[in-house]
Amino acid sequence: MTIYFLRHANAGTPQVDSASDEKRPLDEQGVKQCHDVGRALAALKVEPDAIITSPLVRARQTAELVAEELGHKEKLILDDALRPEASYGTFQDMLHQYTREKAIMVVGHNPSLTEFLNRLLAAGSSFNAIELKKGAVAKVDFDSQNAGVLKWCMTPKVIRAIQSASAKSSRPKTVSK
Repeated sequence: MTIYFLRHANAGTPQVDSASDEKRPLDEQGVKQCHDVGRALAALKVEPDAIITSPLVRARQTAELVAEELGHKEKLILDDALRPEASYGTFQDMLHQYTREKAIMVVGHNPSLTEFLNRLLAAGSSFNAIELKKGAVAKVDFDSQNAGVLKWCMTPKVIRAIQSASAKSSRPKTVSK
């Protein structure tokens, strides 16, 4: 199974009150990040069978905007296993529900999403090789022996740079004789 880890896009300043923070929406930069990430994933022909997201507003909005860019027609699945305070055990239980799927996308928050990604790559042990920035996406191939292999990881900055470079070719034009 392929798992795409997508951290929610930029949502401004965290709120002190946790109830208010759960309702914090994406800001203008975050909406743009989502469209950029979604277009990049569409260009890579990413087609998740399921998109599972944290129920918090900023993660749901990220999932909705990326799903729209991907042309994903299925309903988004809300799961508390992707909340910021969720445990790795809860995340593993959630993953087991989707073992028959070819590809899924999980949309969540730090610190949990980065922890889940690193632990999946290190077969459950503590490992901190990768940090998911806001709006970053990583592709992991995961097998039934609970081993994950990182295929790639892109930040919004990298995605923007690639899209900008592809829009204008920097190679000089040559004339063949």
